Amino acid sequence: MNRNLFSRLAAIVSSLAITVIISDHAQAGDSPPPNTSSGAVIDLQALVDAALAKGEKTIVVPPGRHRVAPRNRECLSLRGVKDVRILCDGVEMICTETTRALTIANCENVTVRGLSIDYDPLPFTQGRIVAISADKSVHDIELTDGYGSADTANKFKYEIFNSETRTYRCGEYGIKTLERPDSKHLRITRINSSAKDPEQVGDIIAIGSDSAPGGSIPHAVYVSESKKVRLEDISVYASNCFAFLEDNCDATTYLRCRIDRRPPADDLVPRAEARIRSLNADAFHCICAAQGPEYLECSARFMADDCINICSDYHLITSSAGPVVRVLSKHRNGINVRIGDSVELLAYNGRRLPDAKVTSIEPDTGATEAERQFISKQGMDAGTKEHLMRASAFRITLDRTVELPIGSALCPSSRKGNGFVVRKCDFGFNRSRGILVKAGDGIIEGNVLTGNVMSAIMVAPEWWWLESGCSDHLKIVNNTIRNCGDIAIAVFAFGGSPGIAPAGTHSNILVSGNAISDSPLPNILVTSTSGLELGRNTSQSFDSKTAPEWTRYRFGLIDKQLKPVMTIRCDNVRGLEAGP
Repeated sequence: MNRNLFSRLAAIVSSLAITVIISDHAQAGDSPPPNTSSGAVIDLQALVDAALAKGEKTIVVPPGRHRVAPRNRECLSLRGVKDVRILCDGVEMICTETTRALTIANCENVTVRGLSIDYDPLPFTQGRIVAISADKSVHDIELTDGYGSADTANKFKYEIFNSETRTYRCGEYGIKTLERPDSKHLRITRINSSAKDPEQVGDIIAIGSDSAPGGSIPHAVYVSESKKVRLEDISVYASNCFAFLEDNCDATTYLRCRIDRRPPADDLVPRAEARIRSLNADAFHCICAAQGPEYLECSARFMADDCINICSDYHLITSSAGPVVRVLSKHRNGINVRIGDSVELLAYNGRRLPDAKVTSIEPDTGATEAERQFISKQGMDAGTKEHLMRASAFRITLDRTVELPIGSALCPSSRKGNGFVVRKCDFGFNRSRGILVKAGDGIIEGNVLTGNVMSAIMVAPEWWWLESGCSDHLKIVNNTIRNCGDIAIAVFAFGGSPGIAPAGTHSNILVSGNAISDSPLPNILVTSTSGLELGRNTSQSFDSKTAPEWTRYRFGLIDKQLKPVMTIRCDNVRGLEAGP
């Protein structure tokens, strides 16, 4: 691509007041690199910036397949933009490095519509298991033609798929060692293994792959510190982490956004075998939203993690004295608690105290030796433990006296995604949960969830990650769930200690009109809730399946008679009349 061509494009932008992108044909004399998709490499950022500089409020990108090289590790960024619509109907952004496709930061009332996002090279490579050690600890893998070579594979985790059904054989495996005998082969030694594990020779594996000479940052689409962003008809076929992550936003809308593995007939390059997965992690992930997002008629399939996760951050309380609590922040810099905030308070045993108001915040010294010793002994994610060992500490004064032991937690009540909507979505065939929620004043309605390896709908704070919070005034209604691998609808709470949290950690939950089939007993489990309405839920084909042993152990259900609907440590439970 030459300077004269960019000059001509700039002149078109000035005269037509729209962004004009090069068509799907490369410039005469250009040819794509071997084994890569066609389409001209363009500076999409320059073209959009030119239109914004002209003050255009509607930027139309003509359809076509466009290879986009990142600038500062982003293929396109919108920062400080307000009241703008970017219409990308029929536009394919092919990211030429495994880094972020789109960043939207500090924006308000911005719409992006119609964009498809894919990667060439892909952010994962895949192959088949050709040999397994007797104890299942070592997998020899031959990579499939058309995917990244062994030197691009990263030592994070990998997933295994049944070669006949092309669905997950088992969950993800951690990697102890990753060897590369040659460009076509990997030898992986797992962190934990058992001779009883289900993988077989011939199974397909997917593992992250890095091709970003300019450096990489995670996620296909990242929205931060923005209000009323609207993403319509966005398709994402691959990502080095999440498809969509929003952080500290307000009232984001996702309409008909789609995540799936790209079909071979439409793939960017020839491959000996069709793609086995879409994303390397979650489809939709929301952190610390003031008003929660709306997910409307979206779909997400074959990701390596959750379909939806709506959450905030817990900060670890290490002591309390009168109205003052000392906390270790989950954030690397500062803490997302402000003077005047109401904060949710979760005791170490999962008991929820009434919210309190913050009256002052003061920095404090870092983790003490006693605190480090406590943290080292907790059942907690290893990365979270490591962070807490050197976390920033604060003294937070509340508007009343509280008594909270070390290991308790707090989060801002107004920034955890309350007011969310998940409606008429289609999610499934992913490695973990379908819809994971840690917020309230929301509705999960009319969704179809199929083949989630774990629970289809899960409502629970996760002290393990310090992901908050608890849920109040939540409706889970009229969803269809088929063939999930764990409790289909699970509403529960734990703190840092192993016991189930008492009633009142969640409150005012409605679970009604849900149809569950081919899923394990119990189909619905609710714990730790005060004010629960249950009824008009239906179950089919549940006799032959029970929840995994670890789940039954955690909830004290080993050797217990399992029923389609069960409650533990709930009060004020009301059953609705059965429907037809």
